[in-house]
Amino acid sequence: MTQNIEIERRGAVQIIRMNRPEKKNALTRAMYAAMADALTGGDADPQVRVHVFLGVPGAFSAGNDLADFLAVATGGEGGSEVWDFLLALAGSQKPIVSGVDGIAVGIGTTINLHCDITFATPRTVFRTPFVDLGLVPEAGSSLLAPRLLGRQGAFALLGLGEGFSAARARDAGLIYDVVEEDGLEEAALAAAEDIAAKPPEALRIARDLMLGSREELRERIRIESEHFRERLTSDEARAALMAFMNRKKG
Repeated sequence: MTQNIEIERRGAVQIIRMNRPEKKNALTRAMYAAMADALTGGDADPQVRVHVFLGVPGAFSAGNDLADFLAVATGGEGGSEVWDFLLALAGSQKPIVSGVDGIAVGIGTTINLHCDITFATPRTVFRTPFVDLGLVPEAGSSLLAPRLLGRQGAFALLGLGEGFSAARARDAGLIYDVVEEDGLEEAALAAAEDIAAKPPEALRIARDLMLGSREELRERIRIESEHFRERLTSDEARAALMAFMNRKKG
């Protein structure tokens, strides 16, 4: 594991907490690897019945660490950590709950498309600026978002990069409920404990029926990943990423 990903067990609930507050939980390759290991390990452990993703106050995740993006865009090698995490997320055999507070950008938004129950606070904004950075949607979001939000809602989120407030996300079906900041983790963990108390085999079958075959999702993640890697090395993405980094420094 990495110090920026904290793994905790509470009975049958496995908590995966992103904890890099100084960078608003921007995800590094090591963080992706740690979360992938936690998901696959929890799925293989019969004592674990549900996964919970949490962030820190004010930041669920600011998305991928842009230094990693720039390293690939300027000729560096990209690792398999993101790919491993996305496949573990899409293929999780146990239900997933998330509690989102504040910043939820890029993967900080799309991770919730894979969750069975998501709670968010009123100050949360979901945003996916992929196209603005010269990139494309990831994590299977080009398949999942239209199913949840409809074509135009998905285009607003993934194409226009519009921010969705927690209330708008709830009304659109992106999340389950909006709760106050001081009650977020309590709500997410209470839901997780309720899930963990259900007959596990009946719940597994019910969840699999609702999700259907996940082959299409895995294939979409593969196609998105190919486009994403190609875009990272494009002049368009390189210019957009450099401009964004310069604005942050300014």
